[in-house]
Amino acid sequence: VFLGNGPSGICLSYLLSGYTPYVKRDSLHPHPILQRKLEEAPDVSILDQDLEYLSEGLEGRSHSPVALLFDTLQRPDTDFGGTAESILTWWHETDRAIPHLVLGRNAPGGAWHSIEGSMVTLSRGEWMGLPDLPFKDWLKQKRRGLRNNRATAQDIAQYYQHYVMKKGLQKNFRCGTVVTSVRKVSAESISSHTQKDLQENSDSLWNDEKSTEVFQVDGFVRTVKGDKEPFSIYAENVVLATGTYDSPTWLGIKGENLSYVHHKLSALEEAVKNNSIGIMSDPVLIVGAGLTAADAILFAHHCNILVIHVFRRRVSDPGLIFNQLPKMMYPEYHKVHQMMKEQTAACAGPYECYISLPEHHVLSFGKDKKCIVQDKNGYQKVYKISMALVLTGSNPNLSFLPNNGIDLAMDGDQPVNPKRNPIEVDPFTYECTQEKGLYALGPLAGDNFVRFVQGGALAVASSLLKKANKNPP
Repeated sequence: VFLGNGPSGICLSYLLSGYTPYVKRDSLHPHPILQRKLEEAPDVSILDQDLEYLSEGLEGRSHSPVALLFDTLQRPDTDFGGTAESILTWWHETDRAIPHLVLGRNAPGGAWHSIEGSMVTLSRGEWMGLPDLPFKDWLKQKRRGLRNNRATAQDIAQYYQHYVMKKGLQKNFRCGTVVTSVRKVSAESISSHTQKDLQENSDSLWNDEKSTEVFQVDGFVRTVKGDKEPFSIYAENVVLATGTYDSPTWLGIKGENLSYVHHKLSALEEAVKNNSIGIMSDPVLIVGAGLTAADAILFAHHCNILVIHVFRRRVSDPGLIFNQLPKMMYPEYHKVHQMMKEQTAACAGPYECYISLPEHHVLSFGKDKKCIVQDKNGYQKVYKISMALVLTGSNPNLSFLPNNGIDLAMDGDQPVNPKRNPIEVDPFTYECTQEKGLYALGPLAGDNFVRFVQGGALAVASSLLKKANKNPP
Protein backbone atom coordinates (compact mmCIF):
# COMPACT_ATOMS: atom_id res chain seq x y z
CA VAL A 1 0.00 0.00 0.00
CA PHE A 2 1.29 3.49 -0.87
CA LEU A 3 0.01 6.53 0.96
CA GLY A 4 0.03 9.42 -1.50
CA ASN A 5 -0.69 9.56 -5.23
CA GLY A 6 1.60 12.39 -6.31
CA PRO A 7 4.53 11.95 -8.73
CA SER A 8 6.40 9.59 -6.33
CA GLY A 9 3.43 7.26 -5.95
CA ILE A 10 2.61 7.33 -9.68
CA CYS A 11 6.19 6.53 -10.67
CA LEU A 12 6.41 3.64 -8.18
CA SER A 13 3.07 2.25 -9.36
CA TYR A 14 4.43 2.27 -12.93
CA LEU A 15 7.52 0.31 -11.85
CA LEU A 16 5.51 -2.20 -9.80
CA SER A 17 3.03 -2.76 -12.64
CA GLY A 18 5.69 -4.71 -14.52
CA TYR A 19 7.17 -1.82 -16.55
CA THR A 20 10.87 -2.66 -16.55
CA PRO A 21 13.73 -0.35 -17.63
CA TYR A 22 16.55 -1.68 -19.84
CA VAL A 23 19.38 0.23 -21.48
CA LYS A 24 18.73 0.76 -25.21
CA ARG A 25 20.91 -1.40 -27.43
CA ASP A 26 22.96 1.24 -29.27
CA SER A 27 22.81 4.01 -26.71
CA LEU A 28 25.90 5.83 -25.50
CA HIS A 29 25.82 7.65 -22.17
CA PRO A 30 27.90 10.88 -22.04
CA HIS A 31 29.26 9.84 -18.61
CA PRO A 32 32.12 7.45 -19.60
CA ILE A 33 32.41 5.57 -16.29
CA LEU A 34 28.66 4.97 -16.10
CA GLN A 35 28.68 3.86 -19.75
CA ARG A 36 31.37 1.26 -18.97
CA LYS A 37 29.39 -0.08 -16.01
CA LEU A 38 26.22 -0.32 -18.11
CA GLU A 39 28.11 -2.31 -20.76
CA GLU A 40 28.99 -4.95 -18.16
CA ALA A 41 25.40 -6.21 -17.99
CA PRO A 42 23.68 -4.97 -21.15
CA ASP A 43 20.70 -7.35 -20.97
CA VAL A 44 19.98 -7.01 -17.27
CA SER A 45 17.21 -4.60 -16.25
CA ILE A 46 18.30 -1.57 -14.22
CA LEU A 47 15.93 -2.82 -11.49
CA ASP A 48 18.04 -5.98 -11.09
CA GLN A 49 21.45 -4.32 -11.13
CA ASP A 50 23.44 -3.12 -8.14
CA LEU A 51 22.17 0.45 -7.75
CA GLU A 52 24.95 1.36 -5.34
CA TYR A 53 27.61 0.29 -7.83
CA LEU A 54 25.96 2.09 -10.78
CA SER A 55 25.42 5.36 -8.90
CA GLU A 56 28.88 5.57 -7.39
CA GLY A 57 30.71 8.75 -8.40
CA LEU A 58 27.71 10.56 -9.93
CA GLU A 59 27.36 14.24 -9.06
CA GLY A 60 24.46 16.61 -9.44
CA ARG A 61 21.74 18.61 -7.75
CA SER A 62 20.53 15.91 -5.39
CA HIS A 63 22.05 14.26 -2.32
CA SER A 64 20.56 10.90 -3.25
CA PRO A 65 22.83 8.67 -5.36
CA VAL A 66 19.93 6.67 -6.82
CA ALA A 67 18.03 9.87 -7.67
CA LEU A 68 21.05 11.06 -9.65
CA LEU A 69 21.38 7.67 -11.36
CA PHE A 70 17.77 7.43 -12.55
CA ASP A 71 17.71 11.10 -13.57
CA THR A 72 20.89 10.81 -15.65
CA LEU A 73 19.58 7.64 -17.38
CA GLN A 74 16.37 9.45 -18.32
CA ARG A 75 17.90 12.89 -19.06
CA PRO A 76 21.59 12.22 -19.78
CA ASP A 77 22.91 15.79 -20.12
CA THR A 78 20.03 18.00 -19.02
CA ASP A 79 22.06 19.94 -16.43
CA PHE A 80 24.37 21.12 -19.20
CA GLY A 81 21.45 22.35 -21.28
CA GLY A 82 21.54 19.26 -23.49
CA THR A 83 18.49 17.46 -24.84
CA ALA A 84 19.87 13.95 -25.31
CA GLU A 85 17.15 11.31 -25.36
CA SER A 86 16.67 8.88 -22.48
CA ILE A 87 18.91 5.83 -22.85
CA LEU A 88 16.20 3.67 -21.27
CA THR A 89 13.70 1.51 -23.06
CA TRP A 90 10.70 0.09 -21.16
CA TRP A 91 9.39 -3.46 -21.44
CA HIS A 92 6.07 -4.46 -19.95
CA GLU A 93 6.79 -7.74 -18.15
CA THR A 94 3.46 -8.50 -16.53
CA ASP A 95 4.76 -11.54 -14.63
CA ARG A 96 6.95 -9.16 -12.59
CA ALA A 97 4.09 -6.96 -11.42
CA ILE A 98 3.59 -6.70 -7.66
CA PRO A 99 0.01 -6.20 -6.43
CA HIS A 100 -0.34 -2.76 -4.81
CA LEU A 101 -2.83 -0.03 -3.95
CA VAL A 102 -2.20 3.72 -4.19
CA LEU A 103 -4.31 5.74 -1.75
CA GLY A 104 -4.75 9.50 -2.17
CA ARG A 105 -7.12 12.30 -1.20
CA ASN A 106 -7.20 13.94 -4.64
CA ALA A 107 -7.05 12.77 -8.23
CA PRO A 108 -3.67 11.30 -9.25
CA GLY A 109 -1.10 14.10 -9.06
CA GLY A 110 -1.49 14.76 -5.33
CA ALA A 111 -0.82 18.31 -4.19
CA TRP A 112 -0.49 19.54 -7.79
CA HIS A 113 -4.29 19.72 -7.77
CA SER A 114 -4.36 22.17 -4.86
CA ILE A 115 -1.84 24.64 -6.29
CA GLU A 116 -3.25 27.68 -8.12
CA GLY A 117 -3.49 26.45 -11.73
CA SER A 118 -1.81 29.39 -13.46
CA MET A 119 1.30 29.27 -11.26
CA VAL A 120 4.43 28.53 -13.26
CA THR A 121 6.68 25.77 -11.92
CA LEU A 122 10.14 26.38 -10.59
CA SER A 123 11.53 23.41 -12.50
CA ARG A 124 11.80 23.23 -16.27
CA GLY A 125 8.82 21.51 -17.85
CA GLU A 126 10.71 18.47 -19.07
CA TRP A 127 11.92 17.85 -15.51
CA MET A 128 8.32 17.34 -14.39
CA GLY A 129 7.84 14.34 -16.67
CA LEU A 130 7.54 10.69 -15.61
CA PRO A 131 9.19 7.65 -17.26
CA ASP A 132 8.40 6.83 -20.89
CA LEU A 133 5.99 9.71 -21.60
CA PRO A 134 7.96 12.95 -22.08
CA PHE A 135 6.09 15.97 -20.77
CA LYS A 136 6.85 18.04 -23.88
CA ASP A 137 5.35 15.38 -26.18
CA TRP A 138 2.17 15.49 -24.12
CA LEU A 139 2.08 19.31 -24.31
CA LYS A 140 2.55 19.14 -28.09
CA GLN A 141 -0.57 17.02 -28.36
CA LYS A 142 -2.35 19.82 -26.55
CA ARG A 143 -0.77 22.19 -29.11
CA ARG A 144 0.85 24.28 -26.43
CA GLY A 145 4.43 25.36 -25.91
CA LEU A 146 6.37 25.87 -22.68
CA ARG A 147 6.77 29.44 -21.49
CA ASN A 148 10.44 29.97 -20.80
CA ASN A 149 10.73 26.17 -20.80
CA ARG A 150 8.42 26.05 -17.79
CA ALA A 151 4.93 24.70 -17.28
CA THR A 152 1.87 25.74 -15.29
CA ALA A 153 0.67 23.77 -12.28
CA GLN A 154 -2.58 23.05 -14.10
CA ASP A 155 -0.72 21.45 -17.04
CA ILE A 156 1.24 19.26 -14.66
CA ALA A 157 -1.81 18.13 -12.68
CA GLN A 158 -3.51 17.16 -15.97
CA TYR A 159 -0.39 15.41 -17.25
CA TYR A 160 -0.17 13.23 -14.11
CA GLN A 161 -3.83 12.20 -14.47
CA HIS A 162 -3.29 11.46 -18.16
CA TYR A 163 -0.18 9.41 -17.34
CA VAL A 164 -2.08 7.12 -14.96
CA MET A 165 -4.78 6.47 -17.61
CA LYS A 166 -2.37 6.10 -20.53
CA LYS A 167 -0.18 3.58 -18.67
CA GLY A 168 -3.19 1.61 -17.42
CA LEU A 169 -2.43 2.18 -13.74
CA GLN A 170 -5.87 3.40 -12.65
CA LYS A 171 -6.95 -0.03 -11.34
CA ASN A 172 -4.35 0.40 -8.56
CA PHE A 173 -5.50 3.90 -7.55
CA ARG A 174 -8.11 4.68 -4.92
CA CYS A 175 -8.82 8.41 -4.85
CA GLY A 176 -10.80 10.25 -2.18
CA THR A 177 -9.24 8.11 0.57
CA VAL A 178 -7.96 9.45 3.87
CA VAL A 179 -5.66 7.26 5.98
CA THR A 180 -6.11 7.68 9.74
CA SER A 181 -3.76 5.03 11.11
CA VAL A 182 -0.86 2.77 10.11
CA ARG A 183 0.45 0.29 12.67
CA LYS A 184 2.09 -3.12 12.88
CA VAL A 185 -0.07 -6.02 13.98
CA SER A 186 0.68 -9.71 14.28
CA ALA A 187 -0.69 -11.76 11.41
CA GLU A 188 -2.26 -14.20 13.88
CA SER A 189 -4.43 -11.47 15.34
CA ILE A 190 -6.19 -10.96 12.01
CA SER A 191 -9.31 -13.09 12.10
CA SER A 192 -9.17 -16.42 10.32
CA HIS A 193 -11.69 -15.59 7.60
CA THR A 194 -9.75 -12.49 6.55
CA GLN A 195 -6.70 -14.68 6.26
CA LYS A 196 -8.57 -17.18 4.08
CA ASP A 197 -9.75 -14.39 1.72
CA LEU A 198 -6.27 -13.00 1.44
CA GLN A 199 -4.82 -16.42 0.69
CA GLU A 200 -7.24 -16.96 -2.15
CA ASN A 201 -6.59 -13.53 -3.62
CA SER A 202 -2.85 -13.23 -3.55
CA ASP A 203 0.30 -15.25 -3.48
CA SER A 204 1.33 -13.64 -0.21
CA LEU A 205 3.56 -15.01 2.51
CA TRP A 206 0.77 -15.77 4.96
CA ASN A 207 1.73 -19.42 5.30
CA ASP A 208 5.34 -18.50 5.93
CA GLU A 209 6.24 -19.06 9.58
CA LYS A 210 8.57 -16.05 9.61
CA SER A 211 6.05 -13.52 8.39
CA THR A 212 4.34 -12.77 11.68
CA GLU A 213 3.86 -9.02 11.46
CA VAL A 214 1.98 -7.00 8.88
CA PHE A 215 0.83 -3.40 8.64
CA GLN A 216 -2.78 -2.53 9.28
CA VAL A 217 -3.83 0.59 7.33
CA ASP A 218 -7.10 2.15 8.48
CA GLY A 219 -8.98 5.09 7.03
CA PHE A 220 -12.11 6.10 5.18
CA VAL A 221 -13.27 6.75 1.62
CA ARG A 222 -15.42 9.76 0.78
CA THR A 223 -18.38 8.55 -1.27
CA VAL A 224 -20.20 10.55 -3.94
CA LYS A 225 -22.90 11.38 -1.40
CA GLY A 226 -20.28 12.76 0.97
CA ASP A 227 -20.44 9.87 3.45
CA LYS A 228 -17.31 8.39 4.98
CA GLU A 229 -16.94 4.66 4.50
CA PRO A 230 -14.27 3.12 6.75
CA PHE A 231 -11.75 0.56 5.47
CA SER A 232 -8.92 -1.61 6.82
CA ILE A 233 -6.18 -3.05 4.62
CA TYR A 234 -3.39 -5.41 5.63
CA ALA A 235 -0.09 -5.05 3.79
CA GLU A 236 3.37 -6.54 4.05
CA ASN A 237 4.96 -3.28 2.97
CA VAL A 238 3.80 0.32 3.23
CA VAL A 239 5.24 3.26 1.28
CA LEU A 240 4.88 6.77 2.71
CA ALA A 241 4.68 9.22 -0.19
CA THR A 242 2.42 11.90 1.28
CA GLY A 243 4.62 14.91 0.47
CA THR A 244 4.69 17.98 2.66
CA TYR A 245 1.88 20.14 1.42
CA ASP A 246 -0.41 19.30 4.31
CA SER A 247 0.07 21.73 7.15
CA PRO A 248 1.51 25.22 6.73
CA THR A 249 4.10 26.26 9.33
CA TRP A 250 2.87 28.70 11.97
CA LEU A 251 5.04 31.37 13.59
CA GLY A 252 3.54 30.51 16.99
CA ILE A 253 2.93 34.14 18.03
CA LYS A 254 0.11 36.02 19.69
CA GLY A 255 -2.88 36.75 17.43
CA GLU A 256 -1.87 34.33 14.69
CA ASN A 257 -5.27 32.66 14.87
CA LEU A 258 -7.17 35.93 14.15
CA SER A 259 -9.39 35.83 11.07
CA TYR A 260 -7.25 38.22 8.97
CA VAL A 261 -4.09 36.07 9.35
CA HIS A 262 -3.79 33.33 6.71
CA HIS A 263 -1.29 30.58 5.88
CA LYS A 264 -2.14 29.89 2.24
CA LEU A 265 -1.64 32.01 -0.86
CA SER A 266 -5.15 31.14 -2.02
CA ALA A 267 -6.54 33.43 0.74
CA LEU A 268 -5.13 36.48 -1.07
CA GLU A 269 -6.46 35.33 -4.45
CA GLU A 270 -9.87 34.78 -2.84
CA ALA A 271 -9.87 38.25 -1.19
CA VAL A 272 -9.03 39.96 -4.50
CA LYS A 273 -11.68 37.93 -6.34
CA ASN A 274 -14.46 39.00 -3.96
CA ASN A 275 -13.17 42.61 -3.78
CA SER A 276 -12.54 42.59 -0.03
CA ILE A 277 -8.99 43.80 -0.83
CA GLY A 278 -7.97 46.24 -3.53
CA ILE A 279 -5.89 49.29 -4.48
CA MET A 280 -7.33 51.42 -1.65
CA SER A 281 -6.88 48.85 1.15
CA ASP A 282 -4.29 48.95 3.91
CA PRO A 283 -1.17 46.98 2.96
CA VAL A 284 -1.03 43.20 2.96
CA LEU A 285 1.71 41.80 5.20
CA ILE A 286 3.63 38.89 3.64
CA VAL A 287 5.95 36.89 5.89
CA GLY A 288 8.58 34.55 4.41
CA ALA A 289 11.32 34.53 1.79
CA GLY A 290 10.63 31.40 -0.23
CA LEU A 291 8.95 30.93 -3.58
CA THR A 292 5.40 30.91 -2.22
CA ALA A 293 6.01 34.29 -0.61
CA ALA A 294 7.46 35.49 -3.93
CA ASP A 295 4.36 34.22 -5.77
CA ALA A 296 2.19 36.19 -3.34
CA ILE A 297 4.25 39.36 -3.92
CA LEU A 298 4.01 38.96 -7.71
CA PHE A 299 0.27 38.43 -7.47
CA ALA A 300 -0.22 41.50 -5.23
CA HIS A 301 2.08 43.57 -7.46
CA HIS A 302 0.00 42.58 -10.50
CA CYS A 303 -3.16 43.79 -8.68
CA ASN A 304 -1.51 47.06 -7.44
CA ILE A 305 -1.96 46.02 -3.81
CA LEU A 306 0.37 47.50 -1.18
CA VAL A 307 2.74 44.93 0.34
CA ILE A 308 4.90 44.95 3.48
CA HIS A 309 7.33 42.05 3.19
CA VAL A 310 8.92 40.71 6.38
CA PHE A 311 11.67 38.06 6.37
CA ARG A 312 14.39 36.99 8.79
CA ARG A 313 17.38 36.57 6.48
CA ARG A 314 19.72 39.12 4.90
CA VAL A 315 19.01 39.76 1.22
CA SER A 316 22.51 38.53 0.35
CA ASP A 317 22.21 35.30 2.39
CA PRO A 318 23.40 32.42 0.13
CA GLY A 319 20.71 30.21 1.71
CA LEU A 320 18.00 32.42 0.20
CA ILE A 321 16.46 30.54 -2.73
CA PHE A 322 16.71 33.63 -4.99
CA ASN A 323 20.50 33.55 -4.70
CA GLN A 324 20.48 30.01 -6.10
CA LEU A 325 18.32 30.53 -9.20
CA PRO A 326 19.75 31.49 -12.62
CA LYS A 327 18.40 34.95 -13.58
CA MET A 328 17.73 34.04 -17.21
CA MET A 329 15.39 31.20 -16.39
CA TYR A 330 13.52 32.88 -13.54
CA PRO A 331 13.07 36.55 -14.49
CA GLU A 332 10.01 37.04 -12.28
CA TYR A 333 11.72 35.70 -9.13
CA HIS A 334 14.78 37.77 -9.96
CA LYS A 335 12.50 40.81 -10.00
CA VAL A 336 11.17 39.99 -6.52
CA HIS A 337 14.74 39.61 -5.28
CA GLN A 338 15.60 43.01 -6.74
CA MET A 339 12.61 44.55 -4.96
CA MET A 340 13.71 42.94 -1.69
CA LYS A 341 17.15 44.53 -2.15
CA GLU A 342 16.22 47.98 -3.36
CA GLN A 343 12.98 48.83 -1.63
CA THR A 344 13.70 48.58 2.09
CA ALA A 345 11.79 50.79 4.52
CA ALA A 346 15.04 52.68 5.18
CA CYS A 347 15.51 53.85 1.58
CA ALA A 348 12.78 54.42 -0.99
CA GLY A 349 13.47 52.59 -4.25
CA PRO A 350 11.82 52.59 -7.67
CA TYR A 351 8.99 50.16 -6.80
CA GLU A 352 5.73 51.60 -5.56
CA CYS A 353 3.33 49.57 -3.46
CA TYR A 354 6.09 47.49 -1.83
CA ILE A 355 8.31 47.76 1.26
CA SER A 356 10.90 45.16 2.19
CA LEU A 357 11.90 44.52 5.83
CA PRO A 358 14.92 42.18 5.78
CA GLU A 359 16.17 40.72 9.09
CA HIS A 360 12.83 41.46 10.78
CA HIS A 361 10.29 39.23 12.45
CA VAL A 362 6.67 39.65 13.53
CA LEU A 363 6.09 39.80 17.28
CA SER A 364 2.29 39.83 17.38
CA PHE A 365 -0.97 40.47 15.54
CA GLY A 366 -3.62 42.64 17.22
CA LYS A 367 -7.42 42.50 17.01
CA ASP A 368 -7.33 46.01 15.49
CA LYS A 369 -5.32 44.65 12.48
CA LYS A 370 -2.14 46.24 13.78
CA CYS A 371 0.96 44.08 13.77
CA ILE A 372 4.22 44.66 15.66
CA VAL A 373 7.44 43.95 13.80
CA GLN A 374 10.94 43.93 15.32
CA ASP A 375 14.32 44.34 13.60
CA LYS A 376 17.64 42.68 14.46
CA ASN A 377 18.57 45.49 16.89
CA GLY A 378 15.34 45.11 18.86
CA TYR A 379 13.59 48.20 17.42
CA GLN A 380 9.86 47.77 17.02
CA LYS A 381 7.46 49.24 14.48
CA VAL A 382 3.69 49.02 14.25
CA TYR A 383 1.90 48.61 10.92
CA LYS A 384 -1.82 48.80 10.17
CA ILE A 385 -2.61 46.06 7.65
CA SER A 386 -5.65 44.63 5.86
CA MET A 387 -4.52 40.99 5.95
CA ALA A 388 -1.45 38.89 6.75
CA LEU A 389 -0.08 35.92 4.83
CA VAL A 390 2.37 33.76 6.75
CA LEU A 391 4.14 31.76 4.02
CA THR A 392 7.12 30.15 5.73
CA GLY A 393 6.87 26.60 4.42
CA SER A 394 4.76 23.60 5.31
CA ASN A 395 5.15 20.37 7.23
CA PRO A 396 3.96 16.87 6.43
CA ASN A 397 0.97 15.63 8.36
CA LEU A 398 1.98 12.22 9.75
CA SER A 399 -0.69 12.05 12.45
CA PHE A 400 -1.66 8.55 11.19
CA LEU A 401 1.69 7.16 12.40
CA PRO A 402 2.51 6.34 16.03
CA ASN A 403 4.01 9.47 17.67
CA ASN A 404 3.49 11.42 14.38
CA GLY A 405 6.38 9.52 12.81
CA ILE A 406 8.97 11.36 14.93
CA ASP A 407 10.77 8.08 15.77
CA LEU A 408 11.47 7.57 12.05
CA ALA A 409 13.24 10.93 11.56
CA MET A 410 17.00 11.54 11.41
CA ASP A 411 16.70 13.37 14.72
CA GLY A 412 14.20 11.33 16.74
CA ASP A 413 13.40 14.22 19.10
CA GLN A 414 12.11 16.61 16.42
CA PRO A 415 9.13 16.49 14.02
CA VAL A 416 9.75 15.25 10.48
CA ASN A 417 10.69 18.14 8.18
CA PRO A 418 11.69 17.70 4.52
CA LYS A 419 14.55 20.20 4.62
CA ARG A 420 15.87 19.94 8.16
CA ASN A 421 14.83 16.55 9.50
CA PRO A 422 13.70 14.01 6.88
CA ILE A 423 12.80 10.39 7.59
CA GLU A 424 15.96 8.30 7.84
CA VAL A 425 16.05 5.76 4.99
CA ASP A 426 18.59 3.39 3.48
CA PRO A 427 19.91 5.36 0.47
CA PHE A 428 19.68 2.37 -1.90
CA THR A 429 16.30 0.89 -0.89
CA TYR A 430 14.53 3.87 0.77
CA GLU A 431 13.39 1.49 3.53
CA CYS A 432 13.06 3.27 6.88
CA THR A 433 16.05 2.55 9.08
CA GLN A 434 13.83 2.29 12.17
CA GLU A 435 11.01 0.17 10.74
CA LYS A 436 11.42 -2.69 8.28
CA GLY A 437 8.74 -2.95 5.60
CA LEU A 438 8.03 0.77 5.82
CA TYR A 439 9.43 2.94 3.01
CA ALA A 440 9.50 6.72 2.56
CA LEU A 441 9.66 8.58 -0.75
CA GLY A 442 9.83 12.14 -2.05
CA PRO A 443 10.03 15.14 0.28
CA LEU A 444 9.58 12.92 3.38
CA ALA A 445 12.95 11.34 2.51
CA GLY A 446 14.49 14.70 1.57
CA ASP A 447 13.91 14.55 -2.23
CA ASN A 448 12.05 17.78 -2.99
CA PHE A 449 12.01 17.92 -6.80
CA VAL A 450 9.89 15.78 -9.12
CA ARG A 451 12.88 14.87 -11.29
CA PHE A 452 14.64 13.41 -8.23
CA VAL A 453 11.75 11.63 -6.48
CA GLN A 454 11.77 9.06 -9.28
CA GLY A 455 15.11 7.55 -8.22
CA GLY A 456 13.55 6.82 -4.83
CA ALA A 457 10.77 4.94 -6.62
CA LEU A 458 13.42 2.93 -8.52
CA ALA A 459 15.13 2.04 -5.22
CA VAL A 460 11.86 0.93 -3.58
CA ALA A 461 10.77 -1.10 -6.62
CA SER A 462 14.15 -2.83 -6.77
CA SER A 463 13.94 -3.67 -3.05
CA LEU A 464 10.34 -4.98 -3.25
CA LEU A 465 11.12 -7.12 -6.31
CA LYS A 466 13.96 -8.77 -4.38
CA LYS A 467 11.66 -9.41 -1.42
CA ALA A 468 9.00 -10.93 -3.67
CA ASN A 469 11.62 -13.01 -5.51
CA LYS A 470 10.48 -11.58 -8.83
CA ASN A 471 14.02 -11.05 -10.09
CA PRO A 472 15.00 -13.31 -12.95
CA PRO A 473 17.94 -15.67 -12.12
